[in-house]
Amino acid sequence: MIFLPPPEEVLDDHAFKKTARTIIKQMVSIRMVMDVKEYHADVYYNSQTGERIHAAFPDGVIDDVNYDGSIRAFLFLLNSDCCTSIDKSRKFLSDLTDGKINISKGMINNLCQSFAEKTESQRKELFRDMLLSPVMHTDCTNARVNGESAYVFVCASSDEEKVLYFAREKKGHEGVKGTVTEDFRGILVHDHEITFYRYGSAHQECLAHVERYLKDSMENESSLTWNRRMRELLQRMIHYRKEHTGEASLDAQTVSGFETEYQEILDKAKEEYKRNEPSPYYREGYNLYRRMQEYKTEHLLFLHDMRVPTTNNTAERCLRDYKRKQTFAMTFRSLESIEELCHSKGVLLEVRKNNPNIYTAVMEIFNRRYGA
Repeated sequence: MIFLPPPEEVLDDHAFKKTARTIIKQMVSIRMVMDVKEYHADVYYNSQTGERIHAAFPDGVIDDVNYDGSIRAFLFLLNSDCCTSIDKSRKFLSDLTDGKINISKGMINNLCQSFAEKTESQRKELFRDMLLSPVMHTDCTNARVNGESAYVFVCASSDEEKVLYFAREKKGHEGVKGTVTEDFRGILVHDHEITFYRYGSAHQECLAHVERYLKDSMENESSLTWNRRMRELLQRMIHYRKEHTGEASLDAQTVSGFETEYQEILDKAKEEYKRNEPSPYYREGYNLYRRMQEYKTEHLLFLHDMRVPTTNNTAERCLRDYKRKQTFAMTFRSLESIEELCHSKGVLLEVRKNNPNIYTAVMEIFNRRYGA
């Protein structure tokens, strides 16, 4: 606390009297303080056996210069969570310490691997818990490895409390192998990826995607009416469902009315496409009509099960977190690099939700002994 002296006017004029009021204002700043512990261990020589020994160094003190969890967490979050490059991360830390700390690129590059290894037990626990979820979101996105295509799959609970990412070389069933989706027995929410229909016990199509497809059909097939009617119906159904959030079920008669109207609109689409052959240059509207007819149950499951959401936005939000890193990295050198990032991101999301201070929590993880 710095107590400011009274102004000159007060000192010169005795008519001024001190009141009980004090005005307090603060100037806040931060500074980086290095804390270096240097351990000295005397070496002892046995003249009879030639043996040399010294006191054991503490855990983690292996190399001539070692960095604890505070520095590792700082660089890991900067590079993996804030999506700064390795060069910018190391330069920032060097600037903060006036050039006293210059971390190698290799060490920063290995932080994801280290974090993934130290949180393997948490990842396995997340996997087991997600298998027991009644509803799960799943999706995948493109990745790049040395300029070649790869894929990142995501599995997430509806509340986003549990999320896991998986790096894969291929899509389809090969990509699903080893993910939570492969052994999941609950309801899957997805974006009409046919592969996912082989898994889970039931399915809900993402209606946000369907609404966008319907709008696209309206713009490209303006002479048709079914697309507008279906989009308006979907919006009414979603609004009705939101109005009854928290209830055990929806009114059976109202749901039946929605289903009847849904089928009537598809029957209208059938008539309109008979009169107006779909253009060879634009068949998306017709394909959507056929899909909504074939997968009617999967488009309307949310009306029958209040646990089921109407969109797959949860999985898409989770994948955006990966895409930001992909945008900065452009391409990864190996699939293992993406895999380590995926392993880290899933656990990091859980750590963030369960800890008020993400930096402190990550620092404690880096300070763990392997296997702890």
